[in-house]
Amino acid sequence: MFTGIFKRKKTQKETPSPLDIQQICNFWGIPVEEAKPLGKCYSLEEAGKKLLMTGAISEETYLAGISNLHGIPYALLEEEEISPVSLQIDPYILRSKKFVPFRETDGEIHVATANPRDLYALEYLYRVTGKKLSLFVSTEERVESAINKLFGKQKQETDTDLEIDDSNIETLIDLASEAPVIRLVNMIISRAVENNASDIHIEPFEKEVKVRYRIDGVLREVDSLPKKLLPAVTSRIKIMARLDIANRRTPQDGRTKIKVGGREVDIRVATLPTIYGEQVVMRLLDKEKSEWDVDRIGLSPEEKDLFLNLISASHGMILVTGPTGSGKTTTLYSALKVLNKEEVKIITIEDPVEYVIPGIIQIQVNPQAGLTFASGLRSIVRQDPDIIMVGEIRDKETADIAIHAALTGHLVLSTLHTNDAPSAITRLTDMGIDSFLVASSVIGIVAQRLVRVICPNCREEVTLPEDVKKRFNFSGPAFRGKGCEICKYSGYTGRTAIYEILIVDDDIRKAVTSSADSESIKKIAVSKGMKTLMESGLEKVRKGITTLEEVMRVAYRV
Repeated sequence: MFTGIFKRKKTQKETPSPLDIQQICNFWGIPVEEAKPLGKCYSLEEAGKKLLMTGAISEETYLAGISNLHGIPYALLEEEEISPVSLQIDPYILRSKKFVPFRETDGEIHVATANPRDLYALEYLYRVTGKKLSLFVSTEERVESAINKLFGKQKQETDTDLEIDDSNIETLIDLASEAPVIRLVNMIISRAVENNASDIHIEPFEKEVKVRYRIDGVLREVDSLPKKLLPAVTSRIKIMARLDIANRRTPQDGRTKIKVGGREVDIRVATLPTIYGEQVVMRLLDKEKSEWDVDRIGLSPEEKDLFLNLISASHGMILVTGPTGSGKTTTLYSALKVLNKEEVKIITIEDPVEYVIPGIIQIQVNPQAGLTFASGLRSIVRQDPDIIMVGEIRDKETADIAIHAALTGHLVLSTLHTNDAPSAITRLTDMGIDSFLVASSVIGIVAQRLVRVICPNCREEVTLPEDVKKRFNFSGPAFRGKGCEICKYSGYTGRTAIYEILIVDDDIRKAVTSSADSESIKKIAVSKGMKTLMESGLEKVRKGITTLEEVMRVAYRV
């Protein structure tokens, strides 16, 4: 796709300690006296920029050094003809991303950039043009000057000038309908899908708008947009999600559906007013990548047997617990896939319906129309179902109806937000449900977390310190991902789940009825063989699936 971009020298992650002054001097060819005023520098590129600003090195020397660092040629852009391709791109994007197409040959575009690490800008240009790109490095000043030749010098606007009249709805609609804004939003979404992101965060701050993706459960900043584009970008997303673009003072929720590379992706959109403008979070639900299979959600053979025995019960309540984004819905859908048979009637009530499952009746919560979890569940019970799935138990009314459904011959599956399995019992009693009803209805609780999987391409064995081994009763080798281009130097690709499965037997029921706290219930369950989240995670560390650091991040409790 690009010429020159992937020929760079592989670079290691930058060390947090400052560079040695002699190293800076040797690379840039300057005496030590000229390097002393620089202060601490953490990269040769940072040192070069400071030296250029102080006049210690020439602009051409700086560019030659940066060219050597990244393994790509440099361009001075003095006599170059600026490519008309630039006219297809919003000048705000060119200026914020610091790149400009400057020469066009047969089927190839030469691109000058002041930020050669930003491959996303080049990906965007490739999508716009569909042509091969050859990358050159240049300075910010020269790139800006080249852009000014094409679009005219950007006027020095005051803060007031930068504000768009967002009280005018027609103006917002016009802005959101402009081709550059549509392309920008489409690029943000398609790039997130290609990077297997689960969420997109568009976050306004005083002088900029940050774009971050949640990839494998961890947020990564991937872009920065001019503040002036925020009203247009948020309005475009609101139009896509059928939200009220005039309402900027209260949170809104909506959804839309797009196709990226032939794949259909559902997007849940949530807006939130902040002091610097509206924040937008988009949850991406890629139907083609959903895995509703008990063999692929991370259960060990022992945990799988427990889980299958649990969901084979004729009646009772099974709860799946964990924080937002821990894979609870995937686990429930995997259970429904096993239970979905011709002779069984299954009805779900969800907010929202994330995936459509053939053969199952699914209901979308609609509070504006009076259809809540509680009211919907009350009606579902009268529809003669065998199995009921409630997306989430949020209040006493929903919990009360679900428990009575479980006591009257239905198998009820639902979720709760708790830290571990025993805490789900005390959560229900805290809602106001009588302890004897909880003890009679709940038959099992599954707590879970998602941990990142070590990249198989750069997986290597490591030796853990003896005190760490002793602390976690850990023996045998451990592994980590060294970091490579495939995993974007994170050491991880993809995620799997760790589980804590509590089976409610007679001893647990007695403890619940006597109002025992979660710690007491946990001790009883562990004495009967329950594997905690931490133990489940350590098992995956021993198998080389994930790292100890990752398990401690999501499951360790002091």
